[in-house]
Amino acid sequence: MRRPVRPGVNRRALASARGVRLLVLDVDGVLTDNAVFHDGAGPGLKRFGIQDGMGLKLCQHAGIDVAVISGLGNIQAQHRLRELGIREFHGGHLRKLPVLEELLSAKHLDLNEVAYMGDDWLDAQVMSRVGLAMAPVDAQPEILRLAAWVSKRPGGSGAVRDAVRFLLMAKGKLGALWRRWLV
Repeated sequence: MRRPVRPGVNRRALASARGVRLLVLDVDGVLTDNAVFHDGAGPGLKRFGIQDGMGLKLCQHAGIDVAVISGLGNIQAQHRLRELGIREFHGGHLRKLPVLEELLSAKHLDLNEVAYMGDDWLDAQVMSRVGLAMAPVDAQPEILRLAAWVSKRPGGSGAVRDAVRFLLMAKGKLGALWRRWLV
């Protein structure tokens, strides 16, 4: 196993990020804060970070495709991702690698062109194979050891936005996107 990477930038992660064409995310613990509120009336409520959503829109504007693979069939995530224009939501998959391989085949991409952000053991198989493995700072210790890049923020609280900033910076697109908002 690789040594744990502290939050921040390392050369290997930076080099891998330059070739990323697809960002794939887990839901619980990455797009959400890993909590679910149950009132007994439905599937439960989940909290999604607004800045993470803006980051995903920026990712799309920069030409980086986004997909989500979740262990749960999550109706809240499906609705939130639809709001953000993300069509690739694959829920209810405890084994995520076969789903990713099908997705890559359809998009004519290679595993080296994928950045994947996960936080728990369900994500390990995918993270050990993609070009850039990423994690929120509060991911499980084994996942942090697999990650080439670790956000300074926890899941559901800006970790995805941090990941997108890193990808855009590595590709040299962050400044141009920011300048579009100044006009």
